Amino acid sequence: MADSPTSPPSGEPTGARPGLPACVRHPDRATGLRCVRCDRPACPACLREASVGHQCVDCVNEGQATVRQSRTAVGAEVSQTIVVTLVLIALNVLMFAITAVQARSLVDNQLSPLFGDFVMWTRAVAGGDEWWRLATSGFLHYGPGHLALNMIALYVLGRFLEPQFGKLRFLALYVLSLFGGSVAVYLFGDIDDGVAGASGAVYGLMGAMLVAVLKFKLNASSALVVIGLNLVLSVTLPGISLLGHLGGLVIGAAVAAGMAYAPQEKRANWQAAVVVGAFVLLVVMTVVRTGQLV
Repeated sequence: MADSPTSPPSGEPTGARPGLPACVRHPDRATGLRCVRCDRPACPACLREASVGHQCVDCVNEGQATVRQSRTAVGAEVSQTIVVTLVLIALNVLMFAITAVQARSLVDNQLSPLFGDFVMWTRAVAGGDEWWRLATSGFLHYGPGHLALNMIALYVLGRFLEPQFGKLRFLALYVLSLFGGSVAVYLFGDIDDGVAGASGAVYGLMGAMLVAVLKFKLNASSALVVIGLNLVLSVTLPGISLLGHLGGLVIGAAVAAGMAYAPQEKRANWQAAVVVGAFVLLVVMTVVRTGQLV
């Protein structure tokens, strides 16, 4: 039986064969094999199977170091794993669990002290400088049904968008969409309404999905149907914040478009500028509105 090309011959030591060159990585081992890339002698233990022949481990490592990482059309490294989406879902579920325990009710969890401190309430933001409500309200939900609908939508959208945009871009997109929904409520909503939910961020992801479908030249009909259906539900169902949905949708679509259509040259710089610009714009609008209310 012939010896395996991936292991040293059994029996005698390889260095005992005279007339053969020594392995470049193991001088005590004689070998009749060579790397197809650098043509240096290499023992079977130092060779790795390649598309054609075998390469030594040094050439394999060098090749892996110089291979350019594949990237999506938005500039993210290609990956099918989702991390940010799952973390965001976990945070929303955790917040719901805390409020439910405090209120001792799954249905009336809005009665918990934490819910009262974190819900989006324009009067508290403007009069009490409680700015955190613009962000924390996006992690609160009225009952398990509200939570389930938003988390299912977040998972479905995140499973598609996070691999395309990458973790940092996706997180920035989500946070800005959430902020955009809250700012829309702050600008145009009733001063005494209490608004909560991840819907603004989810609608921002819907806008991003539409941008991605157009960017990748896919059929946009399904994206338009999903967005249209949800907008109809926002108008017809009671207790739904249409302003929060529209604010998130507009900001999410705008930021996603800035990321997707950024010039390839210095793309990361352009995308960072889009994120910073959107954030500054939302802050300025919030400050202006506060000046009108106080």
